[in-house]
Amino acid sequence: MRANPNRELESIEESVGRVLKGKREAIRLALACLLAKGHLLIEDVPGVGKTTLSLALARSINCSFQRIQFTSDLLPSDITGVSIYNPETRAFEFRPGPVFANIVLADEINRASPKTQSALLEAMGERQVSSDGKTFTLPEPFMVIATQNPIEYHGTFPLPESQMDRFLMRISLGYPGPEEEKEALRELNGVGAARGLGHAVDAAAILRMQKEAASVKVDGSLLDYVLAIVQATRDHPGILLGASTRGAQFLLRAAMARAYSEGRDFTAPDDIKKVAGPVLSHRIIQKTGPSSPPDVVSEILERTPVPL
Repeated sequence: MRANPNRELESIEESVGRVLKGKREAIRLALACLLAKGHLLIEDVPGVGKTTLSLALARSINCSFQRIQFTSDLLPSDITGVSIYNPETRAFEFRPGPVFANIVLADEINRASPKTQSALLEAMGERQVSSDGKTFTLPEPFMVIATQNPIEYHGTFPLPESQMDRFLMRISLGYPGPEEEKEALRELNGVGAARGLGHAVDAAAILRMQKEAASVKVDGSLLDYVLAIVQATRDHPGILLGASTRGAQFLLRAAMARAYSEGRDFTAPDDIKKVAGPVLSHRIIQKTGPSSPPDVVSEILERTPVPL
């Protein structure tokens, strides 16, 4: 592994940060998600930069970008593609849909029907699309960034647990600080500015960094630490459904990517702590109670012994 990958990652952070002000931690989490070959769910109110983050990330890494607006009448073939008969060849030819891009923005994903939502499951899990008995491989790198409004329920279809579990992380951007919001008012160009960003790195660099992040060392004691955290979500009296085995795998992968982004070739307990909230909070279903899932995860982290 290279001694210091920070320069390339910092250049991506700086690029995205030019159009998404004051959201460095959200950008770092999105980058860790990309390095871990995961998918990202952004749950937040409209107008805080969800689309801007997605487009700016794609532009900064010189990758293709497609935005899919999810609506109640969207069909699975509108996402994956469709086979069309060619009279010249007398055969059906597959026309790829917008999912065949490096960065796919699934905007307001919970507005589409469950059948249409499920069209993404194979793409997210296996990085391929099946149509008419044939399999088509998606481009690499491949990342789905989905958005949903947490307070708008009219005309929405909540994501089932199987779909939520496919997302490595769920994050929220939140409103910008006063200075950042004032700067956004001066510029008035959000997504337009993202389209004009230059390339900080290329797709080949991302693929290389993904491979290097996957080789970050993990001590056996940290495996036990991850398992203890995940098991605590299953045993917690306030949780109806705890994190899955996939959740444990994603927690470890995200921690390795976080360690790599900080220039280390080994994982530390703090790496796990930094990503545990975004990785686990959307995988648990609570019983009735005053605490939110992120609060429960924080409580679990506080009482789970840290390996020495």
